[in-house]
Order: sequence, then structure tokens, then C-alpha cells
Amino acid sequence: ECPLCLLPQPPEAFPTLASCTHRSCWACLEQYLRLAVSESRVPVSCPHCPAALQPTDVHRLLPEPTLRDKYEEFLLRRLLVADPGTRWCPAPDCSPSQARFLITWSRVGLGVPREGCGTEFCYHCRQPWHPDGPCAPAPPAPSLATPTAQLAQPEESAHGEALAQAEAEDIKVCPRCSAFIMKINDGSCNRMNCTVCGCLFCWLCLREISDVHFLSPSGCTFWGKRPWSRTRRILWQLGMVLGAPMVISLAAGVAVPVITIGIPIYMGRKVLAGGPGSRRSSLSGCQQCLSVTSSVLLSLFVSPIITALTVGVGVPLMLTYVYGTVVLSLCR
Repeated sequence: ECPLCLLPQPPEAFPTLASCTHRSCWACLEQYLRLAVSESRVPVSCPHCPAALQPTDVHRLLPEPTLRDKYEEFLLRRLLVADPGTRWCPAPDCSPSQARFLITWSRVGLGVPREGCGTEFCYHCRQPWHPDGPCAPAPPAPSLATPTAQLAQPEESAHGEALAQAEAEDIKVCPRCSAFIMKINDGSCNRMNCTVCGCLFCWLCLREISDVHFLSPSGCTFWGKRPWSRTRRILWQLGMVLGAPMVISLAAGVAVPVITIGIPIYMGRKVLAGGPGSRRSSLSGCQQCLSVTSSVLLSLFVSPIITALTVGVGVPLMLTYVYGTVVLSLCR
């Protein structure tokens, strides 16, 4: 049975993969790869695990030559954007198939036209080739927010400025590869993953992050449209430092009786209620009473150990975070 379509299949319908031991039917893998390549999710991972599928398996499972070419192009893009020596050709009509990238430093300063494109540009500033002078800063793009435009067309400039601000909030660039990424600015999850280079970054501060970024006192929240202001962040950090002993003591004081008493009650109710396939109906009253009593007594012996481990590990971790990470952030 295929774990994706849940249909019975003959053994020859399950192709082997070089990346892992998971098996799915040929039709499901083909459809999965077609969708992944069409959405530029390359390299393609196994539908059951994070292991990346080998290019030989992808070429074997993809029937359309155009999709195979797209897969190769996306792989090449992913490799090039991770290379700090790569420079993309600034010509708007230059595609990767026309040698859009300049990888090595061997041609720096030569101004040689690109093969298939003919565009000459500087390796450093990506401006038109200037062999007789240093790199100049790029001129600012004209916008409706300039004073001249505002005087000429006040209503249109105000509308254009509002539209540009809305687009700036919805469209940002990846901090690693500078690819444009669009997000609906509705206060949803701010943990973004670039599909081009795989960079994990924060939508609010546009910095590469780890899994604990939103737990740090940086002002960035997992949900929300904007980071906290400096005043609000400092007040929150001061409140955490001053109120941590009381809050941690209160949490520990509530957790100790809840865990110590709650586990025996939960186990007694669980054994008394039984579950699917239980033999409660075949037991006599004395046997049921003995079973419930033994489970409660065992829980009374185990629950203090669980309580001690929870409080003994949780309280030092919380104190270390508050008086370590938060205090360092407050000092900065």
C-alpha cells in the first residue's frame, strides 16, 4: 500500500530511492516532484523525511524534459546564490541559460561582454563598465515621494507614497541572496524561509535567525506586524529582571502541588475508565479496586521525582535566561 495515496500497488510500482529507504508509488512521486519543481522547492526532499532526493532519481521520475531543465536551473541558482563570489548580470533580458552569472575574479577589470548577452558591467558595483574611474554610488530611483513630484501632483504623490509604503511592508529581500519575498502583512508568523537559498530569517528585522530568536529580548515577536519600540523593550526587560524571582517562585509553588497531586489523580481516573481493548469488564470489583489503588500508589511514588526534576531543571534555566540573556541585552 502506498503511504501517500493509500492504494494497493504491485511491488514494481515502488521505485527505490538512493537518498533514503522510504517507498511510495511511482505516480505519487511523479506528481510530488512535478509540484515541487514547479514551485521552485529545489533541492526536493523526500515526502516522508528531510533527506534530499538525488538528481539521478529526480531525472528518472520526472517525465517532462521542461521540468528536468527547470530542476537543473533551480539547482544551479541555489549553488550560485550561496557563492559569495557570484555576481548576477544586471541586464533585464539576460537569463541563466545565457551565462547570467560571473563567478571568478579572473575577468574582473576586463569589461568583457557576456556570452549570449553582451552586457559589460563592473564586478563590484554592477553598474555599466567604467575602466577609467572608481565605482560610483548608484543614483537613487525616482519616486513620487520627492518634493518636486509632490508639488506637481499632490494627490497622485500621496497615493503613490502610500502604495510604495504598503509594497515595502509586503515585499522584502532575503538577507543572504537578496531574492524578493512577498508576505501578507497580517500579523502572521514572522519566521521566514527563503525558497531560493534556504535562509531562515526574521521578517521584522531581516536577520538570519536560529530557533531561539523570538525568545530573545530583541523586540521581534513570532506574531505581529512590527517589532517593539526601544522603550517598550527596555521596560519589558526591566520588568523581567525585577519580577523574575516572584514569578518563578509563584510558578514553582503552583507546579509542585499540581504535578504531585495531579499525576496520581490522572492515573487513577485513567485506570478506572479503561480504554479501547481494556479488560475492565472482565475484572471483578476487588480486582478493579486493587488495580486503581496500585496505580495511584505507584504514581504517588513517581510524582515527587518528576516534580523535583521539573523544578530543579526549569528554575535554573529560567534564572539563567533572565539574569544572563536579558541582562546582557539590557546592558547593550
